[in-house]
Amino acid sequence: MTFQAYLDNIEAKTGMSAADFRRLATANGWMERGRLRADIKAGVVVEWLKKDFGLGHGHAMAIVAVLKGAKEGC
Repeated sequence: MTFQAYLDNIEAKTGMSAADFRRLATANGWMERGRLRADIKAGVVVEWLKKDFGLGHGHAMAIVAVLKGAKEGC
């Protein structure tokens, strides 16, 4: 599965794009200069995405990659 396919599946499941998740992470205070703050561990974000949006681990990690700026998603 391509990275874009992960993002497409996330959007189909949640109705939210990678940009929407970036906005929510910003509202949570987790972003700095457009990237996930270094002190915010991936596990915290993954737990949030699993609990609040029903994402599986792989899909949650795709969002983490977007937030870290490792992958383009928005």
